[in-house]
Amino acid sequence: MDSQTVDEAGLRARFDALRTELVKEVVGQDRLIERLLITLLANGHLLVEGAPGLAKTTAIRALAQRLEADFARIQFTPDLLPADVTGSDVWRPQDGHFEFQPGPIFHSILLADEINRAPAKVQSALLEAMGERQVTVGKRTWPLPELFLVMATQNPIEQEGTFPLPEAQLDRFLMYVRIGYPQADTESEILRLARERARTGGASPVAASTQLSRQEVFAARRAVLDLHMATALERYLVELVLASREPARYDAGLARKIAWGASPRGSIALERCARARAWLSGRDFVTPEDVREVATDVLGHRVLPSFEASAEGWDGPRLVAELLRLVPLP
Repeated sequence: MDSQTVDEAGLRARFDALRTELVKEVVGQDRLIERLLITLLANGHLLVEGAPGLAKTTAIRALAQRLEADFARIQFTPDLLPADVTGSDVWRPQDGHFEFQPGPIFHSILLADEINRAPAKVQSALLEAMGERQVTVGKRTWPLPELFLVMATQNPIEQEGTFPLPEAQLDRFLMYVRIGYPQADTESEILRLARERARTGGASPVAASTQLSRQEVFAARRAVLDLHMATALERYLVELVLASREPARYDAGLARKIAWGASPRGSIALERCARARAWLSGRDFVTPEDVREVATDVLGHRVLPSFEASAEGWDGPRLVAELLRLVPLP
């Protein structure tokens, strides 16, 4: 399909159908599904934190099945090496030379499961590829697929044997989403779905005709960038980020609680995510609600509390919520 001939109404319908299918398959995680689609449209990467068994793996696998994209999963462990992620040069004695064997990172959709179980060197190998969209091994550099999305997960329960991501590396993620347990009625639906899958031997295969092509994804990304954003709204977005760096302009007490504010990468991420949410909502313009709805997940890991604030129970999302309260709407 030629990306130039894909009409926007058709694209929206295709993404609406994709969202509906994902919500049916991943019961009780509508917010995670929306964030995944926003990440796909904004050409970024997603970090998800949640207890085991909350369908994180199911969600990204279901998305990959409905895209013209290959999928790989890396289980991060303390003994993992960077070459296990990126690949390495392998000596071929029959030919007398080294041959590069690509690692799982060369897949379009990658699940980095329990990323905080791997040491810093392995985390850096992954995050460098996420930022630069390329892998360097020896003297050669290999480009990653044009459609490339990483969803990393981390388990908040266990602390032993884990290596928390440094704040500077967290900034590589477009959004940091925390998910919780489902409600009682949702849990009943999960039980029903699990029984049905057990009877049929697993989820039904996805028809090729329902898969979104790479051209459709790229066309949707261009449509997101073409959405109208009023100058006043863009200024409001910038003010939110600036307030995280200069909170004393709004509240002297808040200034003592924030150690570091969001970087310009945070401004770019907030604009992209707000645009993507507006497009998924069927609008051709961005509203203040779009910005406010994604602000916590976009800025929560970029606004760092001071030591005193952390001792009082403040974290990034709570600080962002306070900024949203203080910065006046356009």
